[in-house]
Amino acid sequence: MNEAAPGSARLERVAIRTRESGVTLSAWRLVPVDRGGGTITLVELGARSVYRGDGAFLGWAHAELEAEYRRLLPKGPDPDPDPGQFG
Repeated sequence: MNEAAPGSARLERVAIRTRESGVTLSAWRLVPVDRGGGTITLVELGARSVYRGDGAFLGWAHAELEAEYRRLLPKGPDPDPDPGQFG
């Protein structure tokens, strides 16, 4: 099993329910490898984004959760600088 680098995290797609909505929504849960069980969940409600902290992140302010989520968000591969033209 490969060990993840310190400061890295993985994303999981999860189903959630909110008090404001009578339906099940989809959210992104960020699971840092070095936070002892803490997670940050991002729920996108139309034009509004809500961050929720659990475990090590419980009680953090919204702005702190957003900043940490963005900092730990796994980086994807860089896009191809010259995708070429088709047609």
